[in-house]
Amino acid sequence: MTRVRFIAPPSGGLLITGARVALANHAFAKNRRGTFVLRAAADDDRTLSELSWLGVEWNEIGKSGDYAGAIQHLKDTGRLYPCFESEVELRAKREFRIKRGRPATYDRAMLKLTPEQRASAEAGGKQPYWRFRLSNRLLNWNDMISGRREAKLPMVSDPVLVTADGAPTTALTSVIDDVSDSVTHVIRADEGDGTTGIYLDLLEAFGENPDQLVFGHLPVLGDTGRLAVRALRADGIEAEGLSRWIGAGGRFSARQFARNPDAAMLPSINREVLARRDFADVADRLPAGATEPFWLAIRGHVDLLNEARHWWDVVNGAVFPPIPTGSGALIQAARAALPPEPWDPGTWAAWRANLPPGSDDTLRLLLTGEEQGPELASLLPLISRFRVLERLRGA
Repeated sequence: MTRVRFIAPPSGGLLITGARVALANHAFAKNRRGTFVLRAAADDDRTLSELSWLGVEWNEIGKSGDYAGAIQHLKDTGRLYPCFESEVELRAKREFRIKRGRPATYDRAMLKLTPEQRASAEAGGKQPYWRFRLSNRLLNWNDMISGRREAKLPMVSDPVLVTADGAPTTALTSVIDDVSDSVTHVIRADEGDGTTGIYLDLLEAFGENPDQLVFGHLPVLGDTGRLAVRALRADGIEAEGLSRWIGAGGRFSARQFARNPDAAMLPSINREVLARRDFADVADRLPAGATEPFWLAIRGHVDLLNEARHWWDVVNGAVFPPIPTGSGALIQAARAALPPEPWDPGTWAAWRANLPPGSDDTLRLLLTGEEQGPELASLLPLISRFRVLERLRGA
């Protein structure tokens, strides 16, 4: 049975990178009728709320594996070794190797540490952190999103699995938890071949068969991936619009998720989504007093739901537009030809019929202060004759 997982960010709240990973895993599990395991802190209300808003449903909450037992196993098998270098010392080593044209990988100097040297370091107040000794080999795997991949482990630094205070790092916990949760597919953001190579080497070190695990790596999104979901949501982006932009649809598509979303496309995608929303779907998020005719007039013409605030002010408030040069005659003719109320969607056409051709853009600017926007046939009855005359007088 298919089992996937999503590891929530420790800081709380989703960025686009994390949201994309969550949606990809959710879609894959749903299409396979599999199980979606969520690993998140019980008190991480923000992340849980944002996942629910995106439509991500999970079947299980993941449980922590036996980290202590895993650490002891690696020590007993000689794959975990203590290190005492400080970050300053490590940086100096890297710079030294780079200047001489050598790989910047960790030099494994601590493997030569004698028991006496370790005892001396600990007597001096130093606590060791622990590195995993990688195998000296080339690993290959077939990624279901990015295709054939390989990791040259001799070119990868031995990863730190246990910090000086005894805490396991995510490089270790992710593998242990995946084994504990019987994960069959790991769909995650691409952090490079070396990271996956470390994962596979660790998996074998625990006696697991890496061939039974399938990887899917989503491409790096750059600055786009650092956008916060809560900020986009606050701006008026719909969950469906965000999901479609990221690449999620009714079914999991490796081709869709292999693409980098174009940030410039998000507003137009969201506009399409909003254009299908009924008044009841958005009423509680519109300005106080907003009516169904108002929403029907502006939907399809707003990229973000928050833009409704501006158009509500256009309909009900004061507008001080720029006055186009040479528009005096048109303004006088428009005032004289303004039909009496009551008004309906046909009023705009009746009014235009008595005005010079080509006056639509100027009237739009005079009445709304905008060069583009919702159809004036729908807006005009909402603005009312009194406000139209007031704006024409002001002009």
